[in-house]
Amino acid sequence: MLTQLQRDEMLATDRERVTRALNGDQDAFTDLVLEYERSVYNLTYRMLGDSVEADDAAQEAFLRAYRKLDHYDMQRPFKTWVLSIASHYCIDIIRKRRMSWLSLDDLLPGQMMAALENRSIEDLAIDGERERTMQELLTLLKPDERAIIILRYWNDLSYEEIAEALGTNVGVVKSRLFRARQALANQFKVRELGLSFAAI
Repeated sequence: MLTQLQRDEMLATDRERVTRALNGDQDAFTDLVLEYERSVYNLTYRMLGDSVEADDAAQEAFLRAYRKLDHYDMQRPFKTWVLSIASHYCIDIIRKRRMSWLSLDDLLPGQMMAALENRSIEDLAIDGERERTMQELLTLLKPDERAIIILRYWNDLSYEEIAEALGTNVGVVKSRLFRARQALANQFKVRELGLSFAAI
């Protein structure tokens, strides 16, 4: 989690870059892309589950941000704003797929993945399997629940920032986050149990 001082410094830098970009400085917007492209791609990949589709979605999110740069609220972090654009775009893509999403009724995704340092080949293989399992499980969530999980645990946004990014309130964010975490925990345990029996 960033400290308040770090958040204030990032916001000041964002404002300065956006102001320069609005005045025609292309390098300033490039700096914003370079600063946040990893976070945006991480979100689009977790949302969509396909690297090519995620790359296209990330590029589209920045393109939309550039086109609407004059609508950017200087009081909010650019990262939150561009992640909001990316998550809404991904939700639209998911809904257009017209798939039937499973409605799944305290496991943190970051805790599912063990640290890679000093791991054996076997442990790394298990970690890789868990990463694939997590990605599969994310696709079982409703798009808005998936977005909340990703914004919270992969992008480290606060409840307030998530609510702002998704155009809802903190209560809804907490409720959906709780349901999504329970669903992931239950399904992860089922998968882990299956893997354990398969190894016997």
